[in-house]
Amino acid sequence: MAKEVTIYSTPVCHFCNAAKEYFKENNVEYAEHDVAADQEKRQEMIEMTGQMGVPVIRIGDDVVVGFDEAKVAELLAA
Repeated sequence: MAKEVTIYSTPVCHFCNAAKEYFKENNVEYAEHDVAADQEKRQEMIEMTGQMGVPVIRIGDDVVVGFDEAKVAELLAA
């Protein structure tokens, strides 16, 4: 069963766009939250990570801050 994937991002974030492109290229379904527009999701992200940096990618119970392609691939494969 595929893990649930969520990305917290902003429209102007280069690494956010790279992560979403990676998901599309690898047929990974994901939920996206624009933390620039959604204050509730921004607060959720800050509580989860303790910081404001994006992207924040949650794969199952694991959280990756930034777009670490190798770590994302590893978590998706696990």
